[in-house]
Amino acid sequence: MTTYYSKDHEWIAVDQGIATIGITSYAQEQLGDVVYVELPEAGAEFAQGDEAAVVESVKAASEVYAPIDGEVVEANAALADEPAKVNEDPEGAAWFLKMKVGNESQLTELLDESGYKAFLETL
Repeated sequence: MTTYYSKDHEWIAVDQGIATIGITSYAQEQLGDVVYVELPEAGAEFAQGDEAAVVESVKAASEVYAPIDGEVVEANAALADEPAKVNEDPEGAAWFLKMKVGNESQLTELLDESGYKAFLETL
């Protein structure tokens, strides 16, 4: 499994044509305590850069953007009941959605872990 990062602070782990997407630890830290997550339905289609989900914290609301084109195959229903999971494990169990990879070449536009860490140092 390969993990990529967007400059909008989403992570994307790709395994056999399915991309698992969530927000990075950096994004969670900026938001603070997450209190609500709005996720898309299975079957929803997104183009790269489209708003795919919404996350709200005690500080602010923020959009989660689709880092690639694709069709949603699953949303993390556990987050609807327990949005605070995002505070505990944003880059693991608190993933937001899974999508079929629609355009594999878009993955080359994303950052690897070292590239993302270097990007964070410029903020």
